[in-house]
Amino acid sequence: MINVTKTFFPPIEDYQKHLERIWDNQWLTNNGELYKELSQKLQDYLGANHIIPMTNGTLPIQIALNAYANQGEVITTPFSYVATTASIVWEKCTPVFVDIHPEYLTIDETKIEAAITDKTTAILATHVYGNPCAVEEIEAIAKKHNLKVIYDAAHCFRVTYKGQSIFNYGDVSTCSFHATKLFHTGEGGALFCQDKQIYHEMFYRHNFGHDGPEKYHGLGLNAKMSELQAAMGLSVLPYMQEIISERRRVCKYYDQHLDFSLLSKLQLREGTDWNYSYYPVIFKTETELLNIKTNLENNNINPRRYFFPSLEELPYIQSSNCQIAKDIGERVMCLPLYVDLKDADLYRIVDIINSNLK
Repeated sequence: MINVTKTFFPPIEDYQKHLERIWDNQWLTNNGELYKELSQKLQDYLGANHIIPMTNGTLPIQIALNAYANQGEVITTPFSYVATTASIVWEKCTPVFVDIHPEYLTIDETKIEAAITDKTTAILATHVYGNPCAVEEIEAIAKKHNLKVIYDAAHCFRVTYKGQSIFNYGDVSTCSFHATKLFHTGEGGALFCQDKQIYHEMFYRHNFGHDGPEKYHGLGLNAKMSELQAAMGLSVLPYMQEIISERRRVCKYYDQHLDFSLLSKLQLREGTDWNYSYYPVIFKTETELLNIKTNLENNNINPRRYFFPSLEELPYIQSSNCQIAKDIGERVMCLPLYVDLKDADLYRIVDIINSNLK
């Protein structure tokens, strides 16, 4: 079976060495030795300003919204994973959808200002498939209207834009360290921020609001990363060069062999050093996509319709008629992409796709 992704497992001996440290320390959570080591190594590796690893990639979004959105209107994109919109609603805010750019697939920055009202408190934009939003334009809009900017950068581990870590843009950025991601801690994620004051507030908010064992800075919840998760992260991180190299190989194969006279693909924003996180292709029609998806599945190959459907179609959302996001969502599909995907399998995938294109 060839799935759309496959978790990278480091050598079990690597993980066991870190587990032995946990047993020696007798410390499983609450800012332990491995957590601190992983935090520093990730900050150095990514060139990020401040990082707070957390137990998953959704809680950082919720914490940032709780701190800054003030139950107001949050401008966002319907072309994202459900966690983006669900977090807005969960924090009792109102999502206001803005359509996407037809090639970059990120929120269309030229349409943001028209969606701003006196109830708008924040912009929550998604860097799609590791492709950055128009961060400079969004920053200018936010500054003009006194809004906070939160980036869902779940796909962006190791992405840089104009020489800077993508995590160094916005007031807060978030990332997923889920098992399906480029870098993972099994389950996990992180919040990134730009200065010590925001870091301090985000840190206590992810740890029940604690100021020591008997005092509290303010409201918080439990989003702490455990030592077991940190151990997995420390085991995976040394293999990042291999992981990215392998994923680059797969993407290059698709680039060279798919018939792009009959297909479209993601256009990366100029200045982006990409991470090969996903390989989306856009078909001419949904009918063609469904036919090819069926043919792949009949050959034990499982691609993924990602993102589909448009988040405007969620049962707890009122549609705002973002036609480009809806159209792209119906025609886009992510192809298998992971370490050790064999050339023979890539040949089969490409052959099935090309032979069914019209």
